[in-house]
Amino acid sequence: MAAAAPPPPPTPAPEAPTGLPDSESTPVGYPLFSRIRLATPNDVPHIHKMIHQMAVFERLAHHCVATESSLSATLFNHLPFQSFSVFLLEVSPNPLPNIASPNFIPIERIMQLDLPVIDPEAEIFKSGSNDVVVAGFVLFFPNYSTFLAKPGLYVEDLFVRECYRRKGMGKILLSAVAAQAVKMGYGRVEWVVLDWNVNAIKFYEEMGAKILTEWRICRLTGEALEAYRDAI
Repeated sequence: MAAAAPPPPPTPAPEAPTGLPDSESTPVGYPLFSRIRLATPNDVPHIHKMIHQMAVFERLAHHCVATESSLSATLFNHLPFQSFSVFLLEVSPNPLPNIASPNFIPIERIMQLDLPVIDPEAEIFKSGSNDVVVAGFVLFFPNYSTFLAKPGLYVEDLFVRECYRRKGMGKILLSAVAAQAVKMGYGRVEWVVLDWNVNAIKFYEEMGAKILTEWRICRLTGEALEAYRDAI
């Protein structure tokens, strides 16, 4: 009698699904490539547009008299970090092209978003070639603390365009200023926030900033300042 054939090998049990895509074949989310770089005089039109948008958001558009000409005449008269400096945040759905930057090494990050960003103003905020656009900026300059006996950096404006908000971009901009202060041996970074902007206040506190509620801003401007023209 012929020997019985061996039983077939057991069928391997199917693996339990992990719910995660294959990282080598399936992209996770929508990548957004970002870069922080020093602004140049060629960026003034973008900076001016964002200043106006910021003034509208802060309900202060009636106080905004800056023009492209006045910005060009005042922002870029000194070496970076010695006076007024501007970091621009550029983004693209594709890898960013290399740029020459002798005074600051650009900071690049890749963000993975759940949904693509729909930018209705992409054309007017286009930066250079391809699909690179300007998404935000931060303007800052040195100040001095007599208590610390150290310089610091004062942030005059921090702004992210509306379609790019709530994606961590404000944190990237402010972190770049803080990192530059540490690099230069400075003692602190300061800025102000509108008391009704609770989202911004929460964001700054989460970044480790202390809100100094006991201080008030004092300002001389316009006619009140001009009154001192012949005071001495």
